[in-house]
Amino acid sequence: MKAAYYEAQGSAREVLVVDEFPTPEPGPDEVRVRIHVSGLNPTDIKARTGFSAEMPYPRIIPHQDGAGVIDAVGANVSPERRGERVWVYEAQFGRAMGTAAEYVVLPSSQAVHLPDAVSFEVGASLGIPALTAHRCLFSDGNLEGRRVLIHGGAGVVGTAATLLAKWAGAWVSTTVTNADQATVAKANGADLVLDRASGDVANLVLQATNGLGVDHIVDVALKSNLAINLACLSQGGVIGAYATDSAMDELSIPLLQSMIHGCVFRFVYIYNVPDEAKQKAIKDITSCLLAGRYFPKIGLNLPLESIIHAHETLERHKVIGKVLVHI
Repeated sequence: MKAAYYEAQGSAREVLVVDEFPTPEPGPDEVRVRIHVSGLNPTDIKARTGFSAEMPYPRIIPHQDGAGVIDAVGANVSPERRGERVWVYEAQFGRAMGTAAEYVVLPSSQAVHLPDAVSFEVGASLGIPALTAHRCLFSDGNLEGRRVLIHGGAGVVGTAATLLAKWAGAWVSTTVTNADQATVAKANGADLVLDRASGDVANLVLQATNGLGVDHIVDVALKSNLAINLACLSQGGVIGAYATDSAMDELSIPLLQSMIHGCVFRFVYIYNVPDEAKQKAIKDITSCLLAGRYFPKIGLNLPLESIIHAHETLERHKVIGKVLVHI
């Protein structure tokens, strides 16, 4: 099979290679998926560059997310799964082989049925963004009638959070940094789109909510946004943070103000989220897909041979929307 790989951490141009590999065979409780589309995420960039960990294997085929068709099953897996369209998540977590390949082998439970009406492009856009967004949004109760603020509303997690929150019946406000991002956030269904550079985000949120503030905040940059969040968070509200610019970042929290708010800080690292919570997320994501409410923006489609360009484009923030690699 053809696959991309790296044997040392570093820049995409220095370490990524496309070559031929033996086609893997599924073991017990595993399936083999013929990948049609592989989804690229910031976490894949961080793994390649050594942002948070050393190389766990001598050679890594990258990418956690993707979509395709099951073509082989191992022991204890129903043979009826052969031919099933699926989306996969955390394919490379705890393993050396991810979805930047013609085939990937992974636990059967991590190959989730993809409805026939949903494209492989959308399927490859689920995984980490949708699971992360769900954890930030739904860990503390139902969202129907609730008010949500999503920072970075045009990003892949911000988009997933907006789509899921609107599907669940929430009122959604988002922040963006330019007109192109605003267009995407509006297309996602956000009720209120705010320019992060305006300096008045909290007051505008309070005005739009009749002074009540928001019940949930999904944050891509908590350290920068903390003052805004506390200024427009409702009593007992939840702040869910899922990203950081540096593995050494530290956060200073104003304790009295936080206590007065009675607020909850929820930090999300999707790989360590309990499986029970992921299965609940998958159920909700499937319902959202079946309702025709999940339509993420695809920012860039490239072939596997252009994987270096895909990584560099995402790493340099040169695209709005999901970066996909077609196998």
